[in-house]
Parts: sequence; structure tokens; C-alpha cells
Amino acid sequence: MENWKDYISVEPNICHGQVCIKGTRIMVSIILDNLAAGISQEGILKSYPSLTQEDIQAAIAYAAELAREEIIPVASRIS
Repeated sequence: MENWKDYISVEPNICHGQVCIKGTRIMVSIILDNLAAGISQEGILKSYPSLTQEDIQAAIAYAAELAREEIIPVASRIS
């Protein structure tokens, strides 16, 4: 999704400046946490009816962009 920025916002007075889906107080991290926990996109949409499929795709695209830009150190496994 190239236009993820159309769906994501950061407002200092909304959710303490956390990254949210525009027009909501649903943080992108909540969507990603749900996906990481194995909850389907349909399950997320059911739990958060104000979200759209595009909102979820934007959250995933945002995370992918972040992963390209920032590396979080992880322990390497030596076999």
C-alpha cells in the first residue's frame, strides 16, 4: 500500500501522540498487536467496527516502512 499516510495520523492531543488511524483513537500498535496475536483481520474489524480493511492494510504498511527504517537489535542464534 503506497498511500498508507492517507490513513495514519499523529496528533499530540489524541492518544498521547501515539500513531493512530485517522479519525479514530485506535492506535496502529493495537492493530499490529492483534495481528501478531493471531487475530484475523475480520476479527479485528468485528472488534473495532469503525476500522476498514484499508485501515488495517495501512497499519501493516506503516510497520513495514518502520522495519525498513529502524533496526531493533535481536540476539543472533549460532547453530
